[in-house]
Amino acid sequence: MWKRACDTAAKHIAEAKECYKQRWDKSHMEPNFREGDQVLVSTLNLRKNAVEVQFTEEIYRKHPVFPVSLVKPYFQTEEEKLPCRKKNPTPPEIVEVEYSPGPVKKIIKARKIRLNGKDQRQYLVRFKNQTADKDKWLAEDAIIDGNFHLRRFRASWRTEKSHQW
Repeated sequence: MWKRACDTAAKHIAEAKECYKQRWDKSHMEPNFREGDQVLVSTLNLRKNAVEVQFTEEIYRKHPVFPVSLVKPYFQTEEEKLPCRKKNPTPPEIVEVEYSPGPVKKIIKARKIRLNGKDQRQYLVRFKNQTADKDKWLAEDAIIDGNFHLRRFRASWRTEKSHQW
C-alpha cells in the first residue's frame, strides 16, 4: 500500500510539473539582451532567474546579480546622444498684474487659480459708477482698500452660508 501511495504521488507531481511547464512556456518570452547592452534595473520583486550586471565605478559596491524580470532595455535620449546640442530653456510665463481702475464698490466672488506654479486667490470686484461688464478678477494686493472690502465680503459670505440649510 505504501508503494502504491508513493507511485500515485509521484504521478501527480509529474502531471503538475508538466502542467506548470506548459503554462510557463505559453506566456514566457526569453529576454533579448546581449552582452554589452545597456539596461535599467528595477529593485522591486527580486526572483530566481538572474542576470549579472557590470556596474560603473560609482556603484561598484552593489551586488551585481539581478533577476531577468527587473532588467529593461535602455535607450539614450536625444540629449545623451548629442550632448553638444543644447535645448533652449522655455522662458518663464509673464503674468501681468492688474490694478483697480478706481474705487471699489464691493467684492462679488472669490476663486483660486494657479499662476506660475503657485495657487493664487483672486476676487471679482465691482467698481463704483461701473456696470457689471466692467467687473474684474484681481489679486488681494491689487484691490484698493483690500482689507476693508475683503472683511465685508467674508462676513457676508459667512452669513449667507449660515442661513442655508
